[in-house]
Amino acid sequence: MIEFSATEIAAVTGGRLSEAAQKEPTLVVSSAATDSRESRPGGLFIAKPGETTDGHNFVAAAFANGAVLALAERAVADDDGTDLPAVVVPDAVEAMGKLAAETVRRLREHSPLTVIGITGSAGKTTTKDVLAQLLGAEGPTVAPIGSYNGEIGVPLTVFSADYGTRYLVIEMGATGAGHIDYLCSMVKPDIGVVLCVGSAHAGEFGGVERIAEAKSELPRSLGEKGLAILNADDHRVRGMSKSTQAPVVYFSEDSTFESADSAVVRAEEVFLSVEGNPCFTLVLPNGARHDVRPLLIGRHHVANLLAAASAAHAAGVPGEKIAAGLCAARAVSRWRMERTDRADGVTVINDAYNANPESMRAALATLAELGRGRRTWAVLGEMLELGEESVTAHDAIGRVVVRLNISKLIVVGDGARALHAGAVLEGSWGDEALFARDVSEAAEILDRELVPGDLVLVKSSNGAGLRHLGDRIALASDSSPAVPDDHPGSQGGPNGPDPKNQGGTTP
Repeated sequence: MIEFSATEIAAVTGGRLSEAAQKEPTLVVSSAATDSRESRPGGLFIAKPGETTDGHNFVAAAFANGAVLALAERAVADDDGTDLPAVVVPDAVEAMGKLAAETVRRLREHSPLTVIGITGSAGKTTTKDVLAQLLGAEGPTVAPIGSYNGEIGVPLTVFSADYGTRYLVIEMGATGAGHIDYLCSMVKPDIGVVLCVGSAHAGEFGGVERIAEAKSELPRSLGEKGLAILNADDHRVRGMSKSTQAPVVYFSEDSTFESADSAVVRAEEVFLSVEGNPCFTLVLPNGARHDVRPLLIGRHHVANLLAAASAAHAAGVPGEKIAAGLCAARAVSRWRMERTDRADGVTVINDAYNANPESMRAALATLAELGRGRRTWAVLGEMLELGEESVTAHDAIGRVVVRLNISKLIVVGDGARALHAGAVLEGSWGDEALFARDVSEAAEILDRELVPGDLVLVKSSNGAGLRHLGDRIALASDSSPAVPDDHPGSQGGPNGPDPKNQGGTTP
């Protein structure tokens, strides 16, 4: 984080200095945290209110860990009642946004900075992870931890940048109209990437068309000097070209797609390797062709890889480096097609961080493709926030499981019961389709019935909790996940990041 004095923070946020802060007007902070456990010496602790706890209750703990200033909505004190230095504001989250906006302004004023915003109903986190790896080879790059993509996560990402940062990658989620517009006003992206419009969270938004309208806020925010990167294979995203002043670059898996006035980045000759890696020929707008053999698992990642390649190309990365980077890119964030090969021959794919009908179908298709010659298990939980379409959507996924000839299905939790019903109604199944009331019951079934050679997919929305079931069965024979644990504090805890505000499940 670039340095701010207490006086500067008060001026930027419209806050007032507490009595203790007034006695130290030259007090300077060089880091920021919303989790008291992550406070560092010389840091700013942001005491935001949360759904289950109040950050003001952890100010003393943050100061004990080295924080020297609080951004708070009321005066704060240590355990002895002594007033602590603070900038007091009406709304701490809004103040975070103002401070982040000023940070971006100062970074741009100091040296070249390219800000890239990424949104979409699925694939945001994978795309930003891959793009950050591509850009990181070119210059200092800052990208979100996990799925920090909301009104709190985006400022925290910005606060991770300093004057040496060349590329700032911002993941943008939303739970309603105006949310992405707010984030864009904060960071003012130079390049905006829209991946897809799906039915996830249709209940919150009031329908898919409203989700599309919310996603279009990113390309609409771009000026004539910006660049919009749009998925030509999603008709709703493709149509966003009419809502932006910026030039457009499309990415597509359709070799016949052409645009008279826009460049196109393509994936041709797509196939899935025996390990499940989506391989293709990358075709750049200048006609250059590069073979790509990624490490990621699942054909659906082709669109995410194309999007990252398009953004990297727009940022000036040479084609050869883009192709090499795509081949080397790995999954950084947890629970996204995370593969573990157990010592006993069981393979577990844990994709239970997020789920919607589109990503469910994609993951099941990968399971079917990889599972040729093996017994396959689909362990599926609820897709949350689908609104009135929930029962119909779950029923449809159950039928997809049968049509793909998945060997065994375990449906976990009452919220997903329609998925079990759909499978039973679609096929003449006996004990192939099982229903488990909770994660513990599902784990008992798997512990009892898995045999060497089985391939297991675990998938649900984050809130359904199946990611922990995936971890449990992946570790059942002393194996280890292929990627590290979540960033400390990212699952909550004492004033830990609020998943709702962080955007971990926002579309």
